[in-house]
Amino acid sequence: MAFSLPPPPPSLSLHFTRRSLLLLSTTTTLSLPSTPPPTPIPTTPTVTDRVFMDFSLCPNNFLPDRADALSPLCSDSNLLGRVVLGLYGNLVPLTVSNFKSMCLGGLNATSSSYKNTLVHKVFPGQYFLAGRQGRPDKGEVRPPHDLPRNTETVDAKAFALTHSRPGVVSLSLSENDDDDEIKLDPGYRNVEFLITTGPGPCPQLDNKNIVFGTVLEGLDVITAIASIPTYQPSERIRQFNDLARFFGDERAQNARNIWNRPLTSVYISDCGELKVTKPSLTPSLP
Repeated sequence: MAFSLPPPPPSLSLHFTRRSLLLLSTTTTLSLPSTPPPTPIPTTPTVTDRVFMDFSLCPNNFLPDRADALSPLCSDSNLLGRVVLGLYGNLVPLTVSNFKSMCLGGLNATSSSYKNTLVHKVFPGQYFLAGRQGRPDKGEVRPPHDLPRNTETVDAKAFALTHSRPGVVSLSLSENDDDDEIKLDPGYRNVEFLITTGPGPCPQLDNKNIVFGTVLEGLDVITAIASIPTYQPSERIRQFNDLARFFGDERAQNARNIWNRPLTSVYISDCGELKVTKPSLTPSLP
């Protein structure tokens, strides 16, 4: 004998039907909140600050026995020209603030500044380096103890701009050649910077160094610095150096420190701030 279950009561069947309709209508109308797209970084950020740097040549090399950082770096210097830099304070405010502090310096002999410090490396057709840390009496930089630590060096957004043209100013991180024992100091602050010289871009620097400004005036001075002859070791010396570095000889790095050094000393003879007349406007780039 076959048995069959009785049909569900009409009320229960209606209950499930209404519930199913309710769930169906909820799933069709419910939507997850959309995440707004990230704000794009402008390819030409607004210049909020301006600083100047006067570059000079020292045909007889700099004086190695200067008493302090404020005495002239060279007794017989020739002014190469003035460079005006526009800084992107809205994009990387801490990097710009520290750079301005190093340009302004102070009035006493213990102040720290880029003034009277060397351009210590020139890579023809690419960029030059300045702001190497060390002894001020030898044309190197000593940042002040109260200079804030730059937390933007670990912020991915700070590396958004590229070294796409001549005259790009960036904080040198990957190309930094400060001595390792200086970098191990708890009070170490990276103030070494680079300026691209052209004629083309430097993509090998992208995503490694913080672009924080551009040359507004004096690109011809930048080009003149790039044309200064530098020390280039022979291929045989390079091979010996690579071998010594492979075996961990510390003298290899010491020898490399003089590679690409200008044969005629070029240095920052003066620097300071220039007031922006209309900070809300983006000035024309070179």
